[in-house]
Parts: sequence; C-alpha cells; structure tokens
Amino acid sequence: MIKKWYYYTSLIVIITFLSLGFKPFNLETKPWFLVEKADGAEYSLPSPDKDDYPVEKKLNIPYTGNHLIGFKEAVAFKESQGKYRKVNSLGYMGKYQFGSKALKAIGVKDDKEFLKDPALQEKAFIALLSINKWILRHEIKRYEGKIINGVEVTESGILAAAHLGGAGSVKNFFRNKGNRHFRDAYGTSLRSYMKAFGGYDLSYIEADSNATIHD
Repeated sequence: MIKKWYYYTSLIVIITFLSLGFKPFNLETKPWFLVEKADGAEYSLPSPDKDDYPVEKKLNIPYTGNHLIGFKEAVAFKESQGKYRKVNSLGYMGKYQFGSKALKAIGVKDDKEFLKDPALQEKAFIALLSINKWILRHEIKRYEGKIINGVEVTESGILAAAHLGGAGSVKNFFRNKGNRHFRDAYGTSLRSYMKAFGGYDLSYIEADSNATIHD
C-alpha cells in the first residue's frame, strides 16, 4: 500500500514538473521595431524608446532612427503631417510641400499628377536633397560641427533649412554668422529647422547639381 502511495505521488510530481516545463513564460512583450511606410515600401526601424529592446547591448543592434528614413518622415510630418495630397494656402504641395518652381527644376512638369503619385514625391525629395547638398557642399564642409548662433551645425540641419528657405538663404545665414533671421510666410525660422533636424545621417545622399526625378 505504501509502495503504491509513493508510486502515485512520484507520478504526480513528474507530470506536474513536465507540464510546467512546457508552459509559456508570461513576459510582457514590447514592439522592438516600428514599421514605417514610404516609397510604396515598408521600413522596419528600431523603436525610438530604447527601453523597448533592453538586450540591444548584448546583440549590438544598431539604432537607425537617425538615418535617411527618419529624416524624411520627420521633415514630412513638420511640413504636412505626412499627407501626400496636402496643398497649403500658398500653393505648396505634397508630403514635403514643394513649390512649382522647385518641382520644375527637378523634372516635374505636371503638378496635379505629382500630388497623386506618392512614389514621385519621394523621388522629388531625394532629388532636391542631392541638389542642395551640392550647392551647399562648401558650407557643409566648413561649418559642420561648429556652433553658430547657439545651434550646432550638421549636414542634415543645413539640408532641412535649405528645404524650408532655399540654399541661398542658408548661404546668407552663414555669411551673417547666423544673425540674419530668415522666416517663411508662416513665421518658421531657418534657424529652427537647422536645430530641429540636426544629427541625421544623410551620407546616403550624393551631391549632384543635375539630380532629377528621372535618375
């Protein structure tokens, strides 16, 4: 009788142990990666909250939020809240708020078709970045890393400012040591763009004076 009791008791312990071994851990899951859409494609980016992936040091996961896709989406949100078909009161259009003159310079002939084509708008933004990077190549080389009027100058900050006010306004900013305060029609300053969009890695963008949407 005692042997049977030991037998059944041992059997219960073994079954309990095995069942616990196959029970899933109740761990809180967090989104290590965000999915952003652009160019008609999806980009998986590490979450901006580094606490969401605490093993990053062990796995040496690079944080890519400050690369080109991050820069594009940040500028787009500031310009239009990321809306491809938005046209503001001054006639600037699309996700990145292009003027007709800038569009013609990079090979866009039909404004209406431009508004309907997200992929074309993404190409246009890259083309304009390439042109501005070439026009401002000397300023980038000379001033990057320096503090001008309280703002640390970076390549991405310079190119964002050029998107707001044009490359010529950026050149004037540096000629006047940051003391000439350009503002657009809505009161947004070139200096604020240079500060807000600084620190992105835009090494992917090649300086090209002849860049167009057809490249």
